[in-house]
Amino acid sequence: MPQGARTDRVSEEFREILAEAIHGLKDPRVGFVTVTGVKVSPDLHVAWVYYTVLGDEKAKAGTRAALRSATPHLRRELGRQIHLKVTPELRFELDELQETGERVDALLEQAHRQERDGA
Repeated sequence: MPQGARTDRVSEEFREILAEAIHGLKDPRVGFVTVTGVKVSPDLHVAWVYYTVLGDEKAKAGTRAALRSATPHLRRELGRQIHLKVTPELRFELDELQETGERVDALLEQAHRQERDGA
């Protein structure tokens, strides 16, 4: 379902604020995190924060735990910088789209290589 212009603007503002706030976290479990996007509910009460992490499964699990424990802090930071009646509940979701894209690229490259070698 497409978001409206207002929710798109709010989502982008949330993404910028949260990316900076996450970068400033002192938790050693936080790996190299990129906030890839934020989707907000139409009533702006919930924000899904999509992120990627460089590293293996251990790094991803550590970052996931660190983000969950930092959620109250990040929500306060967001509330401090935005001018809305309600500060949304934050839900962090690992964005696996990049990994899926890399797998598709690798499979396409393999198929092209086999086509070249077989032809």
